[in-house]
Amino acid sequence: MAEENSNFAFQALRGASQVFFMENALTGVLFFVAMAYASYDSGNWATTIGAAIGVVVATLTARVMGCDPKSVTSGLYGFNGALVGAALPTFIAASPQLWVLVFFGSAASTVITAAFSATLTDKWDIPGSTGPFVLTGWLLVACAYSFGGLKVTGSPPQLPTDYLQGAAAIPAPMELVQIFFRNIGQVYLLGSWISGLIILIGIFIASVPAGIAAMAGSVIALIVSIGMGANPASVSQGLYGFSPVLTAMAIGVIFLTPSAKVVVYALLATILTVFVDGAFDVLMAPDGIPSFTAPYVLTMYMFTAPRKNLVPHPHKPVTGDVLWIGNTNPGEPGHIKPPHPVANP
Repeated sequence: MAEENSNFAFQALRGASQVFFMENALTGVLFFVAMAYASYDSGNWATTIGAAIGVVVATLTARVMGCDPKSVTSGLYGFNGALVGAALPTFIAASPQLWVLVFFGSAASTVITAAFSATLTDKWDIPGSTGPFVLTGWLLVACAYSFGGLKVTGSPPQLPTDYLQGAAAIPAPMELVQIFFRNIGQVYLLGSWISGLIILIGIFIASVPAGIAAMAGSVIALIVSIGMGANPASVSQGLYGFSPVLTAMAIGVIFLTPSAKVVVYALLATILTVFVDGAFDVLMAPDGIPSFTAPYVLTMYMFTAPRKNLVPHPHKPVTGDVLWIGNTNPGEPGHIKPPHPVANP
């Protein structure tokens, strides 16, 4: 087990799985299978390659920086890099300059993760989560407009200028099923519903409660977005669902101890995330920058901050053991603390 925990491949695969808060190498493998299927289906392998480069570079950077060993082993310094690597090829055309951006952006995500840990987590006990990915992604997509070697090709969801609000027809049952899974797959920027199904299986392998929360988040996003008359094209692509899926998991089972009160609290947070998602579409569209998981990040920060009476619940491995016993050498020079709250025995 010790050899497995120190194995770089296992650390990187756990980094891929931590995008959905899981610490499970097999789940990480299934996530890459989901990305590979979407790439095969679309004929574009840049996203899968970018995610692989991103998680490897981010994890390696954390090891070189001397970040908290338990957190590196758990993949907590790799998942933001995986998302950066998946996102940049989605919105920027493939070129040698793009891969330079992916490499350095993934490394930077680790530094920013450590910075979030030293500020947001250390001072206010709020997990950085995918905040470093959002900040890194925004800056790098924005900078692409300044360099001739980079061409922004993707676009954020467009405002429905010619869409009659409230007139959306409810999709057919099979389409609703596909959207349900796309809501999950879009966390990794995957438009394939089959990829979303594979990801959900990976979540259930690591944690049944987390899988149920992911499903609940997707259903809530569907009901609220369709009921409020959101742009049908965006709803169909799963673009109103991926942030609520993360919110339902984070607030419902990951960062707070599950209870009846927490379920209601998570429901409120998940519904609010759909509204925040719509707001970010309006705010970001004029600049041509996607919102990424910012709606989830902002909502999660707001709902984890006032948790005095809602006991913090750290990430846990599949074995059920406490993920962090504490910093191994907190007084050691250069030691960087975990990016999420530490569980004290």
